[in-house]
Amino acid sequence: MMIITMGDPNGIGPELICRIFGEQLIEIEEEILIIGHEEPLLYYLKLFSIKKFWKEYNTEEGRGGVMLYPVEVENFHFTPGSPSTEGGYISGRSLEIACDLLKKKIANTLITCPLNKKTLMDAGFNFPGHTEFLAESFGLKADDVCMHLFGERLRVSLVTTHPPLKKVPGLITISKVYRCLSLTWEMLKKLELHSKPIGVCGLNPHAGEEGKIGTEEIEIIGPAIEMAIEDGIDAKGPYPADSLFHRAYCGEFSAILAMYHDQGLGPLKLVHFNESVNITLGLPVVRTSVDHGTAYDLVGKKIANTKSLIKAIELGRKLL
Repeated sequence: MMIITMGDPNGIGPELICRIFGEQLIEIEEEILIIGHEEPLLYYLKLFSIKKFWKEYNTEEGRGGVMLYPVEVENFHFTPGSPSTEGGYISGRSLEIACDLLKKKIANTLITCPLNKKTLMDAGFNFPGHTEFLAESFGLKADDVCMHLFGERLRVSLVTTHPPLKKVPGLITISKVYRCLSLTWEMLKKLELHSKPIGVCGLNPHAGEEGKIGTEEIEIIGPAIEMAIEDGIDAKGPYPADSLFHRAYCGEFSAILAMYHDQGLGPLKLVHFNESVNITLGLPVVRTSVDHGTAYDLVGKKIANTKSLIKAIELGRKLL
């Protein structure tokens, strides 16, 4: 079974789900369980003149096709396009339910729609995003998993995810860089995309200029790459990030390992905006997600791109 969490009920997730399944933009190849509040789905059915495409999930009977596991909360007021703490609670509670079903092996794949990190935290879930939430739910440390964005031309893993920039240097360790290289290589092999090496970014401009403007490349990143090579992982670097992405785009590398969020995702989204897939590597289950946020300004207008969610579902199937 594949689980799809709606994310923020006031965000773009419910609309995308209704358009993809209600307008049959993707084939249903397995049982699909949507988790979230039902009101947004009913709203978009009416708004877009779509027939109801789900039935309520029942563990004893009536399973199959697209099902809904409704998440209820008192005093929830659906406000499409406007965030709320109640919406943050629903998105967090939906993730908790999804993780419980995955741990019980009722499902094996998780696809997540975007949530609002602030309202998630305001609702009492102290996590800066899906990656950290899922790691803790499965008893893992932050260093055990790796955030990866998958596109047709660029594929980028991140050593760090959502910390403030001033904390990044202290979070980059030999073991973390090695772990991300290992997980990325494992994914590439599974998808038969490992014919070329992983290119590794330096942390500092010009990859530190041989230690003149930073030593992380010499003391941390370089030794981690050497460890990876010794274990059969094809990795090269560290290279200056400003030229590495162009080299990867031209086909020199199978993937890139970036040191921090915007170093990696700025170039990737320039090329693959609204069509790449977020993958959490290192979990005991498959988890993919859209590459965009809640898009409050696009809600209800039927102009938001469905590609990323469709690709997340398709890639989730391939990674099983």
